[in-house]
Amino acid sequence: MLDPTRRVVYQAPHEVRGTTCSEGVAPVSFDQPLAPLPPEGMGFAAAWPVRVGDVDPYDRLRFDGVARYLQDIAWEELHRTFLARTDPNWIVRRTVIDVVRPILWPDEVHLLRWCSSMSTRWSNMRVRITSDKGGLIETEGFWININGSTNMPTRISDEGLAYLARSTEETRLRWRPYLTDATPPESDTDLPFPVRATDIDQYNHVNNACYWQAVEQFLVEYPKLLAAPHRAVIEYIAPVWARQHVTVRSRYEPGDVTGRPMLRLWFVVGDITTTVVRVMPLPN
Repeated sequence: MLDPTRRVVYQAPHEVRGTTCSEGVAPVSFDQPLAPLPPEGMGFAAAWPVRVGDVDPYDRLRFDGVARYLQDIAWEELHRTFLARTDPNWIVRRTVIDVVRPILWPDEVHLLRWCSSMSTRWSNMRVRITSDKGGLIETEGFWININGSTNMPTRISDEGLAYLARSTEETRLRWRPYLTDATPPESDTDLPFPVRATDIDQYNHVNNACYWQAVEQFLVEYPKLLAAPHRAVIEYIAPVWARQHVTVRSRYEPGDVTGRPMLRLWFVVGDITTTVVRVMPLPN
């Protein structure tokens, strides 16, 4: 665990600052396919029932439920391998969630986690979530290794690098943002996002899964986005601390240049954008 009295600064991928990509770093296409499955027998597997607290009134596994599952399998892998000793502290910088076929309660989920690309301080971790009743959710997270004493990015151990490299040949991973839209000005559509005591994790900032609860709040107004296979991307730019006042700015477009609807969200503290989200259907 990190010392909760210290603050984690999201600055490991030095190629990016703020909501726009830095000079010379092209953003990732929002329709970029996720990495394929690893070789057979590779990856860390886990399974459990879908919990009633993770679904919406229509029994759909919510995004915040998916985010918690991603945390849970990461924690299980960490503590069932030597990584808990060599590389115990990680934060997530970005999560991509592709809902190909929704998972509905009651059901049993099966998760497979593996490294799809890496560098010496961070890695892309893929998780495929399938269910007994045919659900399929593909995800990828950009995880940063953190020094527990300084709370700054640090080199992954030699053992950790060898472990991650078992499932990938891509060892020169660089940070490239998916989301580069400038934060819009204040408007009457802005909504407060009250930070609760239960939202604060052991790092003394809002846990990454809690942001997805705000995303779900907005999606209630736009069910069309969930009616077909869809992708949601969240990028964490700066942490939110306890007692800070968060506002969520939103923009909904009924059809972009491809004709697909799109919801964009910006989490703002004062004049600082801390988190950016986009949700839209997957391409056909």
